Parts: sequence; C-alpha cells; structure tokens
Amino acid sequence: MSFFHWPPLIEGLLEAVWLVDAQTRRILYANQAASVLQRAPAQEICGTLVTDWTVSPEDALYWDTLAQPEQTLLQSETLLRRRDGSTVQVLRRITALPNDPDTTLRLVAIQDLSVQHATQQRLEHLLAELRATLESTADGILVCDLDGRIRAFNRLFAQLWDLPNTLLTQQNDESIHRWLASRVTDPEGYRLQLGLLQRSPLLQTTDVLLLQNGRLLERITRPQLARGRPIGRIYAFRDITERYATESQLKLAAKVFESSLDAILITDPQQRILACNPATLSLTRTQESDLLGTPATSLFFAPSQIDWLEILRQHLEGAGYWQGELWHRRADGAALALQVSWVVLRDAEGRTLNTVLFAKDLSEKVAAQQRIEQLAYTDALTGLPNRLTLTERVGHAIRLAQRSGLGFAVLFLDLDRFKSINDSLGHLFGDKVLIEIASRLKHCLRQTDTLCRLGGDEFVVHLHETDAIGAEISAQRLIDAMVRPIEIDEMHFNLSCSLGIALYPDDGDTLDELIRHADTAMYEVKGRGKGHYRFYRPEMNANLLARLQLDHALRQGLRAQQFVLHYQPRIDLHNGQMRSCEALLRWQHPERGLVLPGEFIGVAEETGFIVALGDWVLEQAVRQAAAWQDAGTPCPVAVNLSALQFHPGGLVMRVQQLLSTYGLQAHLLELELTESILIEDADEALARMQELRALGVRLSLDDFGTGYSSLGYLKRFPLQQIKIDRSFIATMHSDAVDAAIVTSIIQLARALKMEVVAEGVELEEQRQHLRELGCDQYQGFLCSRAVPASEFHACWLQPR
Repeated sequence: MSFFHWPPLIEGLLEAVWLVDAQTRRILYANQAASVLQRAPAQEICGTLVTDWTVSPEDALYWDTLAQPEQTLLQSETLLRRRDGSTVQVLRRITALPNDPDTTLRLVAIQDLSVQHATQQRLEHLLAELRATLESTADGILVCDLDGRIRAFNRLFAQLWDLPNTLLTQQNDESIHRWLASRVTDPEGYRLQLGLLQRSPLLQTTDVLLLQNGRLLERITRPQLARGRPIGRIYAFRDITERYATESQLKLAAKVFESSLDAILITDPQQRILACNPATLSLTRTQESDLLGTPATSLFFAPSQIDWLEILRQHLEGAGYWQGELWHRRADGAALALQVSWVVLRDAEGRTLNTVLFAKDLSEKVAAQQRIEQLAYTDALTGLPNRLTLTERVGHAIRLAQRSGLGFAVLFLDLDRFKSINDSLGHLFGDKVLIEIASRLKHCLRQTDTLCRLGGDEFVVHLHETDAIGAEISAQRLIDAMVRPIEIDEMHFNLSCSLGIALYPDDGDTLDELIRHADTAMYEVKGRGKGHYRFYRPEMNANLLARLQLDHALRQGLRAQQFVLHYQPRIDLHNGQMRSCEALLRWQHPERGLVLPGEFIGVAEETGFIVALGDWVLEQAVRQAAAWQDAGTPCPVAVNLSALQFHPGGLVMRVQQLLSTYGLQAHLLELELTESILIEDADEALARMQELRALGVRLSLDDFGTGYSSLGYLKRFPLQQIKIDRSFIATMHSDAVDAAIVTSIIQLARALKMEVVAEGVELEEQRQHLRELGCDQYQGFLCSRAVPASEFHACWLQPR
C-alpha cells in the first residue's frame, strides 16, 4: 500500500498518529488528534524531525540506530514535547509498515496518559490522607465488612485492646475477634451484641464495655455507607475510665447498666454499696435505701466453701477480677444461686477507685440440674423409677427383711408382640403404647410397691412385704389390666404380657439374682404360649442353659464347617420350567444329623449370631451361583436376609465384594427381605435397597401378609417380587378367607408390577388354583424338597 492511501485511514482515529520516514526521521503526516495533543497545527508538525518532539533517550536511540527495516515494533510509556515546550506522559507504539521499495514508513500511535496518571496520584494522595486521619483520631477505630471481616484498624485501637504483636504482624480476623471477646467481663453479652449488629446493618448504637483490666470503653457503632447502602460497620472505642473516677460519675456509669437483666452493684474501695440497678432490687426484693452503704459481701454466702471471702479478697487484690458461684438469701428465706463477677476499677497509678459486681440468677440452671438428677433416677419416657431407683429401694427392702423376716417379690414383665407394633407402626406410636401400659400397671400397685421400666418393653415390679399368694394376686391383676383393649390415635388393639416371679429370700438374696430368676421364669411363659405368669423354679435354669449351650454349639458348628446349603427350585406356573431356586440353611450336626433352621434360628436371632451365620450363607450362595454360571448352567439363587444383617452399613459393600470376588452376574442373586426390615426405618431401608438395585441385584419381599405392611411404603421400595407366606397357601383350598387373601396379594402385585411366588405348595389343587389366579412361580414339596447343590444340578440344571 502506497503512502497516499494511509492519511485517509488514520485521520479518523482517536489516537494521535504520525507517519514517519525512518530514513530521514521526518514526520510525513500527522492526524488531527496529534495536532490537538501537540498543540500545533498539523502542517507545522509535518516535515519536522521526529526527535524534535521526543524527550526520552530511548526514542532518540531508536530513531538514530535502531529504526532498521527489520525493527518492527517499539512500545513503552514516554514523554512527548508539545509546541509550547511542555511535556505530556504518553503511551507510544511504533510499528513498521510496508511501503514502496525505496521508502520505509513507521506508524507512530500516541495515547495521552496524563489524565490517568493524575487520577492515580489523586487516589494515592486521598488514601494517604485517609490513613493519616484514621491514625490521628482520638478514638480507637475498627472497620469491618458486613460479615465481620476486618478491613482496617488504627494503632490506638490496638493499644486500647492490648493486641499482642502476633496479631499485629500476622492479622487473623478470627483470632482478633476471639481476643476481643476474651478481654471483656461479659463475653456472652459481647457476642450477642455483635450478632445483633451483623443482623441489622443500618443499626446505630452506643454502649459501654467493661474490660477485665478494669478499664471502661465506650463503643460507638455506625454503618459504613456507599451510595446510600451499607457496606460495612465502623466501631469507635474511647477510654472513659477516668470519666467515672468520682462517685457522681460512677452513678452515671450505673445508669448505663440500668437496662441490664443482671444485677449490677457499684461499691467504693471498701466494697460498700454506692449504687445498684433495678435488676438488683428485683433480685433481692429490697429497697435501694436498704442496700446503699452496706458491705456488698453481706448479701452473699457460699455453703460449700467456708473461706470464700478470703479467696475473693486475694483475687481482687491480685488479679483485680473474680468470678464464681455464690448464694443470696432473701428476707422470706428463699435462697438463690448466683453467678457473680467482681471487677476492681483502678486509676492510672493503680489505686482502687471502685468495684463493680455483676450477678446473674442461676435459678433456671439449678432447676435444670435438679431435672437432670430426676432423670438419673427416673425413666425419661414413662416417668417411672429406673434401675438406679429400684436398686436403692430393693437394697432398703433387703435390710428391712433381714431384721423383720418378711420377704418380698420381684416380678419381671415383658409385653407380648410389642416388637410387631414398633416395626409396623413406628417407634413414636410404640412410645405412646408404653406410656399407656406404664399408667395401667402403676394403678395396679400399692404406694409401697415400685414399678420400674428397665428399657424397651421390659418392666420390673418390686412388691413390698409380700409372699407367694400376694405376688400371685398382684401378677393376675397386672395381666388383667394389660388385656383390656387399648385405643391410641383412633386405633384399637389388644396386648398381653408374660410375667415371671421370684421371691426373696428363696429365689435370691440380691436384686440382680432376683431379676435374673424372674426373667428366666418369664421366658418359660413365653415358651408356653405367653399371656400368663409363672414362679421361678431352679430347674428353669436348665432351659436357659440349654439355650446358651445351643448358641455355643452353633458358633462351634460354623467354625467346624457343619453348616450346608440346600436348594429348592421355583417352578414357572405357566410353562412348568424351573426359573430359580432358594438357598436354605441346614445344620449337619455330628450327633443329631440334619437339623432344620426352625430348631436353631430363633436362638441365633436372639443372641445376634445370625449376623455371622447369615454372612456365611450369603457367601456360600454366591459361590455356588458363580460355579453354576461358570459351568454354563446359570440359575438365579435367592438368599434370606435377617434384620440384623440388613441394617448395619456394610451390607451393600459386602454384596459388591462377593459379586466381584466370585465373578457372579448381579441379576443371578436375589435377596429376600422381611417386612420388619422395610418398616423399622423406611428411609434408611429405601436408600440401602436403591444401592443394592444399582448393583443389579434382585430384591424380593418374603412372607408377605404376615406383618403390618403399609402400602404407602410398599410402593416406594424397588422390589421385583413378592412371596406369599406358606401359612396362606396351606389352607387356601379349604379356607375361603385364606383363598381371598392369596387372591388379593396376587392382584396387588399385578398393580405394583411385581412377580408373585407362592411358597409351601404341597397339593396339586393348590398349584392349579394359583395358576388360575395368575401367580408366577411356586415352590414346595409338590415339586421338590430342598436338596444339596450336586443333586440340584443333576436334576434341574442342563448344560445349554
């Protein structure tokens, strides 16, 4: 592009621009913006040497030696000379432009920086003035943003609050705020006031802070505004200690605290009362004239610390501050517990001017402590005496019986089927039931008797000075009270209880022994149909021992690998083909032979051994399913889970680990859950089931219809299958009610888009009826008993 094309292009630019011949260093063209900047007509600029207008050595060097064709760019801040000899700060950029072969052009773009530099200098000057003003003020200044973060403070602020050097050199907002709160005598009130200020950005306040070193600071807070909106808060602190050096000034200071809910007393150096606030008069229920001039110490006493006055004196003389708990006795004899803070006010030379005393009523705290003590001796839910109270009363009864020869009875009472209510209707409803039961039982006893709740649905009764006949009468009265219908939240139902009775001294000479034997008798009742009572007999221990021995044998059996899994097929009711199987536990006892679960699962559940046993079953089932899968004959395997297995947090991880370890495809594992698992903690159960479904595992609801299922819960859970309990199948061909229940369950499953499996099918007419009703699968002796894995594989699995 020739020279003649450039002027029209650069004339409209806002920047000052020269076109310069690099060989002659003369300005060939200057636009109107350059004329304005240089304060010279463009025709006077054109033809002049570029160095006539430059000032810096850098520009001179560039035009003298460096303006070569290959030198394409130079940019920096520099000075530009104007026509009148003045200079201006500019940003100059020199660019080489292509022209004809005989001439090398340079485009020089110049931007005026004078306004920018002037603004920056004014800002720096303004900040310096603001800082000088902050440091020269007579107040300690603290500036914070709306969130309490510290923006600035002056030296006087640091001096007033005795800020350590560590907080000055390495500012830490949280540490500074903690330091400030630690220096005042009322840290809690200080924090509450700061919270109020943060919640009310436009609030303006003035208050007084009493520091632990005896100084009084007046605090004035104002919002910091920008364009009419709050952006922070300014705190101004002024030391007003000297203002209150005289009695009149101290009375004025007392006015500051008149609105305080705490009692405040101001004394002379000899601790005689000079002034008090209204809260003091309200607390002591006296007139001000009765207090003025009296020693402040005469208002208090410390029953647990005889030398409290000497301790107070030592602290006030040494540290200038004391805090502790004292008591005040009113004229009517009532005693109040008080939290007292006592501060010495000194002048600049350290002489005592006055003391200020703060007293907070601790009546609510004392009442709370009494409530805690009450809770220590009573059951929080029912208000009945607890085990500690029972222990004290029975201990007293034993001492009386040893002198008088009159015995007493201990009854152990347990509600029947209460767990089903808790599982199905929730713990809140269960708590209401326990409160109602406690009320009924309590009205069946004498005032000298003690009804204690041990926990859960277990109660212990101490019958004072009674024999076997009296204990039997009381036991029957308790049972009769229990069987009356219960109505809670418009729900009607019945409960019963099982009672065990132990007599002192025949059945034990300590409370623990009596409770243990009564508990043993109660378990005998549970095993014989529930709902009545039995006296303890020594041979009952044999049954308890048998349960303990069975638990021990179970644990030994697991270690000795005596347990095996048998597998029962599930048959498709529509085409007769085997669809899946259920893993069923068997105990191959070395002496008794093959033991079915009904003989030992109850004890395993009771002792918690079911967790370890259930984990073994799960692993063996996954191992076997993986073996069939690897052999080319995959078969889905169902495994029962107990509530104790399901609720701990590690179940999902354990299932994932087993699937990974044995390489089993997740859809070949089905977990059967009971209704109590789902209802006990529905939200937790739902979350865990969703995690299991995310693994690909199938979920089934076992023994459906025997519990207290909520359809609201049922539709939330990611179940694929419902199993009809065998108790309905057994009589469905002869009992119209059971047949209707089975029909309803199948229809419900269809509505919820779930498969239905009937268990315990033993008759052909049962199978035929289930097929007509639309049931999907069945299992039972009609098809096959549960058999070992090898036999199951030979009979039911064919290589594909």
